[in-house]
Amino acid sequence: MTPPYMIWRRHATPASTGYARNKADLAQFWEGADLEIEGAPVDSAAVRFNIFQVLQAAGRGGKTSICAKGQTGEGYEGHYFWDAEIFGLPLLGHSRPERARDMLVYRHRSLEDSRRHAREMGHERGALIAWRTISGRECSAYFPAGSAQYHINADVAFAIEHYMALTGDSAFLHDHGAEILFETARIWPQIGFFNPRKDGAFCIHCVTGPDEYTALVNNNFYTNAMARQHLDYAYQVAHALMADAPDVFARIANAIGLHEDEITEWRRAADAMYLPYDEALGIHPQDDSFLDKKRWDISGTPKDKFPLLLHYHPLTIYRHQVCKQADTVLAMVLLGDQFAPADKARDLRYYEDVTVHDSTLSACVFGMLASQVGRLEQAHEYFRHAAFVDLGDLHKNTGHGLHMASLGGSWMCLVNGFAGLRFVEGRPVFSPVLPDQWQGLSFRIRVRGRIILVRIGKNRCRYRLISGAPLTIQHHDQPLELKPDETIEAATLGKEPA
Repeated sequence: MTPPYMIWRRHATPASTGYARNKADLAQFWEGADLEIEGAPVDSAAVRFNIFQVLQAAGRGGKTSICAKGQTGEGYEGHYFWDAEIFGLPLLGHSRPERARDMLVYRHRSLEDSRRHAREMGHERGALIAWRTISGRECSAYFPAGSAQYHINADVAFAIEHYMALTGDSAFLHDHGAEILFETARIWPQIGFFNPRKDGAFCIHCVTGPDEYTALVNNNFYTNAMARQHLDYAYQVAHALMADAPDVFARIANAIGLHEDEITEWRRAADAMYLPYDEALGIHPQDDSFLDKKRWDISGTPKDKFPLLLHYHPLTIYRHQVCKQADTVLAMVLLGDQFAPADKARDLRYYEDVTVHDSTLSACVFGMLASQVGRLEQAHEYFRHAAFVDLGDLHKNTGHGLHMASLGGSWMCLVNGFAGLRFVEGRPVFSPVLPDQWQGLSFRIRVRGRIILVRIGKNRCRYRLISGAPLTIQHHDQPLELKPDETIEAATLGKEPA
């Protein structure tokens, strides 16, 4: 009889082989993900550390996602939340798109549990993605800040839309993405209604947005804005499949019992979506009642009473105008092209005064919006908070595990914030700025099979197509045609300095 250790040796891979494979894999990863902040080597090192941690945390094979603490600690017991798609997926989509795909395939694999959760919540059809989960089942025992966060359906839909803009992966859309989009879109007409008291606008009541210090409200701005985006995209995808892949659409529609009148209803709801706006202040209130609440005295609260959730009853917090984290501000970042710069600037200033940033999801979002409205000193401060949240143990809880969303968010501060990257009708658009503390910022990203090197200087930007076929990008309002191994320069701010 062959001893067990001999069998093991026969099939084992030498350590040197495993090391070589890992080295090659990481070299390939950094080829499309490396960055440098010129004049701030410590900042560069911090973001590289953060990028690596997100890569390590990403699930494989469509069976898992990115849990809140990655594999670094027992905080949140290994559960997945919506921040995986909003803060983790953008980095992976631009550096290792197959891992971003795996994250979304995981949501498809758990779709049956999301359907069951929808039935538990009283919805006759569709799927409601759990706020806190591993298998797909809702694991939160506190519904006001858990199941009431219906925006998660729209967050996952937004991630699908972003992934498709990055990759054009029609096979994913046909096999996984469209079914997720359609099943989750079906929830909105069941919880919203055309409100005659608001001139027939589509309203969504009794939900909780990203801000966990405000719960069970009517017309949460973030939820409504993201639901509108979700319904619009689901409608577009449905009609595109009807025209270009009718067999695929028929297969999905037959499997879930989807009818065209539902799709038409998505369009009606999106077009009529109510988004709160206060004319007197010129801002978007977080919800219908937010501005009517008494402001929490943030400056008068002793420092040892933060975070508030550990020292005050939830009802006490809910009665006040105070935000744990970015909510309306997050909508301004993700859907920024839908709102005027002046509105975004006023929203940022208002919510800075009522947000305590008790969540590590907050600083990076405020930083991105500060970059986009030209407040670069504040943007730099927010970025450094996000980048060093764990390296500096800024929230005094890194011992429970690293904060994956903030780590991904620090990369977003650079690429979506200072570089201003967003996608408009599928085209990458850059609107770069640079804080005074840095001499330059360079990074690499993957877009539709290409690798692009971007270098932002004080006065000039350079774009270089490292690999892949020619690609049209946009620098501010200027289209640029990138060709292999050619460098194109443009004025950083879109015009030559005076």
